[in-house]
Amino acid sequence: MSNIILKAEHISKQYRLGLVGTGTLVHDMNRFWHRIRGKEDPYLKVGAVNDRSVAASEEYVWALRDINFEVKEGEVLGIIGKNGAGKSTLLKLLSRVTSPTTGTIKSRGRIASLLEVGTGFHPELTGRENIYLNGAILGMTKAEIAAKIDEIIAFSGCEMYIDTPTKRYSSGMTVRLGFAVAAHLEPDILVVDEVLAVGDAEFQKKAIGKMQDISTGEGRTVLFVSHNMASVQSLCTRAIVLDNGAISFNGPTTEAIAHYLKNETGTFGTNKLAFEKGTEPEREGIRLVKASIGKKGSALDTPIKINDALEMHCEIATDDISRNLHVGFQFLDVSGNSLFTSQTRNAERPEDLTEKAGTLIFKGEIPEMLFNEGEFFVNLYVVENTTMLIAQKNALQFVVGPMAKKIGERLGKSSGVFKTNFPWSVTVNSRE
Repeated sequence: MSNIILKAEHISKQYRLGLVGTGTLVHDMNRFWHRIRGKEDPYLKVGAVNDRSVAASEEYVWALRDINFEVKEGEVLGIIGKNGAGKSTLLKLLSRVTSPTTGTIKSRGRIASLLEVGTGFHPELTGRENIYLNGAILGMTKAEIAAKIDEIIAFSGCEMYIDTPTKRYSSGMTVRLGFAVAAHLEPDILVVDEVLAVGDAEFQKKAIGKMQDISTGEGRTVLFVSHNMASVQSLCTRAIVLDNGAISFNGPTTEAIAHYLKNETGTFGTNKLAFEKGTEPEREGIRLVKASIGKKGSALDTPIKINDALEMHCEIATDDISRNLHVGFQFLDVSGNSLFTSQTRNAERPEDLTEKAGTLIFKGEIPEMLFNEGEFFVNLYVVENTTMLIAQKNALQFVVGPMAKKIGERLGKSSGVFKTNFPWSVTVNSRE
């Protein structure tokens, strides 16, 4: 038996802009007339691309266009993309909240959805009553809910207010209760759409742990939409990147996040700080001329490997070279998490500098065997005393590749962002 639990084939969803429903009576009659004659819907031939940042040029828009993917049993699939890319629409199709315009969706087992905060909750009912109501909507029997209600209430952390109407709940309390019900439904497929962002840190940790238990311990499938790349990285085994209603990447989570962030941040794709002449960052007599990071003693386009030492370089033009200026290189992983910052405050500076214009050139080194293979980004800062003058986000990016392997050595990428080579020793005590 195949272990594919969910399959989407050529899924598309079309909406009409500015109106509710399918359109005018003329359009509905036209659709009906084409359908009874066995013809294609005439309005499928028109429609703009789902790009929310441009003005509408068509009456119809494709929220999703020709989506194809499969999800295996027990897999945690992340769905990421910018706002308006079609993530929530896709989950609504998979949850059967709405139907696709074209294409088919095949699934096995029960699907539980948590698409919006408080979905299915009645504000006049208490938290306890809403557990029964929401559980029934999701397909649980009254006996199932009664058997698990104490566990649901404990997981939600809303014991004090469980017999209070939910209209007095905060959005965080409401999503706690809603997630607790959906997580204890024991679905074959759990669909979660960005609701964890409403909860506090303690609840997010608990919710992610529950989803990991559902997927790894119970072998169930999770579809997870989030803008928190750290959560996607820790939870998902694979990810899909949506861009203007189409899939732009489908693969391993780390590569998917790198693909998404590269498109979102507009990084330059080289090791050199890319500025057109005359547009360099400048403030209060300070101008960031150029910066780079690359393999020590090599050209900037030389591939970087794990066992290579790196060299940092930054040039600043200033109206006074005696000013107390410093540079900071902040290193980040593909998820945007800060790894460490290297500053120039401990650099030896020439003494007796006169007050005249010139250029300060900063150079620093990173030892070999520090970074693991992968893609990294650098935020660049220029500081005078304690005042931040220039802050350039994602100014640099570089890729570290694997070093050559000897025959018999383990192949493949190890986990983590660092791959340090600390000194170790072995002592042997022999028995007589």
